[in-house]
Amino acid sequence: MRIRNKTCNQATGAATLDGMSEAEHFWDEHYRTHSAPGQRANPLLVETAGERTPGTALDLGCGAGGDTFWLARHGWRVTAVDVSGTAVERIRARAGDLDVTAERHDLATSFPSGTFDLISAQYLQTPLPLDRARVLRTAAAALRPGGLLLVVDHGSIAPWSWKQDPATRFPTPDEVAADLALDPARWVKRRADMPQRVATGPGGQTATVTDNVLLIERTG
Repeated sequence: MRIRNKTCNQATGAATLDGMSEAEHFWDEHYRTHSAPGQRANPLLVETAGERTPGTALDLGCGAGGDTFWLARHGWRVTAVDVSGTAVERIRARAGDLDVTAERHDLATSFPSGTFDLISAQYLQTPLPLDRARVLRTAAAALRPGGLLLVVDHGSIAPWSWKQDPATRFPTPDEVAADLALDPARWVKRRADMPQRVATGPGGQTATVTDNVLLIERTG
């Protein structure tokens, strides 16, 4: 099976002089200066997907590809999405015969087509303007019946985090769910908790961090 190349170049309202959006510039620069390919999958994705029969998965904000390639190597057909063209091209270059589609989307303006058995939004948090609740509602609507939307957010500040502001408040999983305002007759909250784990930073340092976890199932 080959990678299927598709690019969706839609600029946001905050376009720069070269036609790229502010978000694309920001994340392209991030991935150009963080050249190491993603090797590790996020543990809460592994925990959730490892209990499911592989099907179709959507990795929102795929970044360096750790989650994308873990899913593909475990039998999932994966659509990997990022605003950064640099990140998307790296996914394409590494995919080989894995069943991976890499698409560039600025989620402020476009969303991948299709329906999915699993949609993963791991740390889909940005310092730039983004109506994240709208993006996640769109993701919930793209689930097949029985499909899962897994949202994992930062719930604490690690020593290597960009923003070291002790006054930062992170929305709880229940608050995120309430903001989505999904019809409980069609979407059921299966998990909403704040587990802690020992994480390893880019320099090899370790710290205990909190993850805010929301798991929603589409039932109808």
